[in-house]
Amino acid sequence: MTTVLESNGDRRHHLDSLLMRESLLDKEVQKSTEAPVIRMLPDTYVVKIGGRSILDKGRSATYPVRDALGTLLESKKLIIGTGGGARTRHVFSIGIDLGMPSGVLAELAQADALGNAHVLGALLAPYGVVAIPPEVFGHLLPLFIRSVPGVIFTGVPPYSLWEHPPAIGRIPPHGSDSGAFLLAECFGCQSVTLVKDVNGLYDRDPKIDKDANFISEISTEEVRKRDFATLPFERVLLDLLDYSRQISQVQIVNGLEPDNITAAVNGEHVGTIIHR
Repeated sequence: MTTVLESNGDRRHHLDSLLMRESLLDKEVQKSTEAPVIRMLPDTYVVKIGGRSILDKGRSATYPVRDALGTLLESKKLIIGTGGGARTRHVFSIGIDLGMPSGVLAELAQADALGNAHVLGALLAPYGVVAIPPEVFGHLLPLFIRSVPGVIFTGVPPYSLWEHPPAIGRIPPHGSDSGAFLLAECFGCQSVTLVKDVNGLYDRDPKIDKDANFISEISTEEVRKRDFATLPFERVLLDLLDYSRQISQVQIVNGLEPDNITAAVNGEHVGTIIHR
């Protein structure tokens, strides 16, 4: 809104805004910005397909997942994210050995995830689903999702050279799990489902310890408190969940049992739910 100041004869237009004369770093000013957030795409569902978990396993794992997604696309609007899988891990190994910083590694990871997006896009082409390049994805997502039943994107967020430094080591903290979550949070999607090759969270790695105990539901606070040695999702997701405004939980499901994907998107509890 603009106002016209009359007292001193100054008739220039000035912005009448809460933040115009305040420091954006002031805590009280920051608190004053709390307000309801609109849900731009509340009828869409975000599903992240693991690169190493599903796509790297080839036809035996990927085709049943494709069929499950195809069934869902008959009644649901899907936004499908992909991870980079084994290729990302390989390029990380080379980059770390060569001394590359986390920002460069993040750019390489996004390229691998985009490759998997095109692979999955080709498999889902008969359903009218396409992979969308990251340069236009965010801007044109509402248009695409109203034109086709679903879209595919590289799940890795485009921080690229501006990736946040990790607390330990040099592996970029934001991967395809957090990218899928951030997209759902921004657009106010209905839910986030992370498709892995395990049933969800265990107190120990179930691939190593057959006596590991399955955890069907847990809070971000409890995950931090128990300090698990390994997690089936990115640790930064705990912080994102705590600070989110629209998405309060994610569900991890086993994509090697494709019916779990259908059930999770339909609102059933079939894996591990992580909530704030």
